[in-house]
Amino acid sequence: MKDGGCSSTWWSMGLWLPGLRVRVPSPTPYVKVNEAQNLTDEDRKILNILAENKSVAVVGMSADPTKPSNRVPKYLMEQGYKVIPVNPTKDEIMGLKSYKSLLDVPDQIDIVDVFRRPEQALEVVKEAVERKKQRKDVKVIWLQEGIVNDEAKKIAEENGIVFVQDKCMFREHLKHRESLKSNK
Repeated sequence: MKDGGCSSTWWSMGLWLPGLRVRVPSPTPYVKVNEAQNLTDEDRKILNILAENKSVAVVGMSADPTKPSNRVPKYLMEQGYKVIPVNPTKDEIMGLKSYKSLLDVPDQIDIVDVFRRPEQALEVVKEAVERKKQRKDVKVIWLQEGIVNDEAKKIAEENGIVFVQDKCMFREHLKHRESLKSNK
């Protein structure tokens, strides 16, 4: 895992989607609306997160279009999510103002999507908790595929923040896209 999630290997073989080169697992495990009653608790949790939250701060967002930390946010924007780059080394990514930290973002944040190494995730979670105390807006922290930090999970959940780890937001959106379409 070089990029903090959604491994580069996963992206290297591809199917073309609008503006993206991505590998979609075959067969793609889409969740159809009429199969919603068969969802696991984890699937319901993910579906609710994706359906009810539209503002995503992407911590570790990259300006490099070859990296998942650029392609996943691009896909999310194409699906109607408001993406807010958080990267202290960039002023702008994909034409969007990039912020140095979560605390600098003036807009509402529903989801904090983390593309940082597992050992760096704890500091991001602490900053998200501080932001929630100040602004009352962070509802979800999502650590991308390959990122697991149980201490960060404990802190987030103790502070009333829903926590997802080791899951690719892009892949989960694809999996649930039929159900998400019916929720619009």
